[in-house]
Amino acid sequence: MKKIKTTLFYNPRCSKCRQALCFLQENDIKPEIIEYLKTPPTEKELSVILHKLGLKPKELIRTKEQLFIKKYKGKDYSDKDWMKVMCRNPELIERPILIEGDKAVIGRPPGKIFSIIKK
Repeated sequence: MKKIKTTLFYNPRCSKCRQALCFLQENDIKPEIIEYLKTPPTEKELSVILHKLGLKPKELIRTKEQLFIKKYKGKDYSDKDWMKVMCRNPELIERPILIEGDKAVIGRPPGKIFSIIKK
């Protein structure tokens, strides 16, 4: 049986990300960790993630971030433009995101990650 790759989009300064990683490790799941602030997704990668999440780009944006409030609140961009905004400003991407195979989930609360984990 082929092992399904598990990937965690992670920010080490985020308590929810740390909790999600801890839950995974406690269940012997060793995800590939992508610190997306250091290595932002490309538009193509973000498009794949959004498809797996079943979300539109604006639904993945952290609307309480100061950058969003100051620069983007009230703006009406196309999906493609919102994706460009997130790729240029990865701190606006909601986190943590767990991807396993063709499924993904935002780990808020962190326990939601178990909704897609295959053991």
